[in-house]
Amino acid sequence: MYRIADKKILNPTVIQLHIEAPLVANKAKPGQFIILRVDEEGERIPLTVAGCDKENGTVKIIYQVVGSTTKKLSQKEKGDYIQDFVGPLGTPTRLENLKKVCVIGGGVGSAIAMPIAEKLCEMGAEVTSIIGFRNRDLVILEEEFKKCSNRLYVMTDDGSYGEKGNVTAPLVKLLEEGEKFDMIITIGPLIMMKFVVQSARPFGVPVTVSMNPIMIDGTGMCGGCRLTLNVDGKKVTKFACVDGPDFNGYEVDFDEAMSRGRMYSDFERHAYEESCNLFNKEVL
Repeated sequence: MYRIADKKILNPTVIQLHIEAPLVANKAKPGQFIILRVDEEGERIPLTVAGCDKENGTVKIIYQVVGSTTKKLSQKEKGDYIQDFVGPLGTPTRLENLKKVCVIGGGVGSAIAMPIAEKLCEMGAEVTSIIGFRNRDLVILEEEFKKCSNRLYVMTDDGSYGEKGNVTAPLVKLLEEGEKFDMIITIGPLIMMKFVVQSARPFGVPVTVSMNPIMIDGTGMCGGCRLTLNVDGKKVTKFACVDGPDFNGYEVDFDEAMSRGRMYSDFERHAYEESCNLFNKEVL
């Protein structure tokens, strides 16, 4: 069992937890993830490590309430316990020898991008961060990004905060003005990452994307997280849990990944509605 050491509501649908897991905290690096179960009957879900406190032995996770398991997890409070917390899993983001990087986060993906920006800053790199949200109420981690970024652009779709537009707008402007990034690292919705890759392609800047497909065991055995990459004109199958979650953005078949991601949307919606109904009955 793993104790929740702290809980913070970041916005109406995004929650931050600090979980007491000393062994994970001691080894986890930016880009890696954990798999947890809320209780013995629960499903396994992957969540990216958003930070570690080795001294206190805690791991920070930030998640959006979108399904039955995240709904159940959101009902836990500080001092409560969750059943399983396994990790670190996956390959850490490769940050060696990067001197000038653009880090782009979309929505709750900004929580995954933040530890990468922090590590790059710690390594002495020049960091330009771009984070995007639908509106002002959904903005998270702005102050944290300010501390580790040489430049920060906050974008909202409706213009209610920061600059109006999506994350590709400042990226394209910077590239057109002659900025030379060693790498663009982007994390967020698949459609956002696809357009970041398309925007960077004419300028020849390398792009790393963080993939978060359906995942069950985290060891590559179930095959649920498989992705198709186009490498030198050949289709190659990779598994996000063991080969990733980071991949060369120019090689990822985003259309296939988005199609696979929609396969269980109706099931997830039904499970979420059932969990909400169950919770309401318990309250009554």
